[in-house]
Amino acid sequence: MITVNDVEYAEEDLTEEVKYLIAQVNDVDQKLAGLRFQADQLVAAKNAFSDAIVKSLQGDNHAE
Repeated sequence: MITVNDVEYAEEDLTEEVKYLIAQVNDVDQKLAGLRFQADQLVAAKNAFSDAIVKSLQGDNHAE
């Protein structure tokens, strides 16, 4: 069974076009999840680099 807008449909009752569109939505959902995962990694890396900059500058007595 496939649920769309709170209505259940038997897969065998769906047209090939609807099955294709469902596959597209599922694929996009997976790609979005992967992008969120990558974004989390990039934010963590940015924070680590920013922290390293701050620590490096704290040790530098040549403030302008």
